[in-house]
Amino acid sequence: MPRGAASRSMKDMDSSYAVGDLRVSDAERESVIQRLQDAYAEGRLDHEEFDLRTHLAMTAKTRNDLGGLTYDLVPVPQPRRKAVSWDGEPPTGEDRMLASAAHAVAVPTLFVGPLVLMLLSGKRSEYVRRQAAEAVNFQLTLLLLTIVTFGIGGIVYAVAWVLSIVAAVYALAGNTFRYPWILRLVK
Repeated sequence: MPRGAASRSMKDMDSSYAVGDLRVSDAERESVIQRLQDAYAEGRLDHEEFDLRTHLAMTAKTRNDLGGLTYDLVPVPQPRRKAVSWDGEPPTGEDRMLASAAHAVAVPTLFVGPLVLMLLSGKRSEYVRRQAAEAVNFQLTLLLLTIVTFGIGGIVYAVAWVLSIVAAVYALAGNTFRYPWILRLVK
């Protein structure tokens, strides 16, 4: 066979393969297995069907083999808490640092530290004022919860420290952070 004919036949063979005929990687198998686990947890698959599909996913050779395992499982969108970008003037490094400090200082000082930052630096920067107000509202909500439940709500402060640190990181990155389930008394 002439040299050109051999190369043409190889090109023809390469173009005859469809994407579904390509071999799968371990990462592709893992993503399908994860989707099957989610479907099982959601109650979309019973135990026997989950075991069978998982086995088939682990032994799949091509993308077509994997595609057949999840075709009837409609992905359920998962709500995610996204960082909300600041829509006003871009905050300066100092603004981001002060907004972050408003959240972080709330851990040892409750609402007093963020309130002081809001009153002092909030006049200069709307970004700092909004983030400090959010921290004040969060701490006031926790304080009211503790008073109403005769101290039992104080257990929630452990979670509050973690949320305050997360909020501080968001603010330091220049994003706004809104605490869930709080009373927004200070605007």
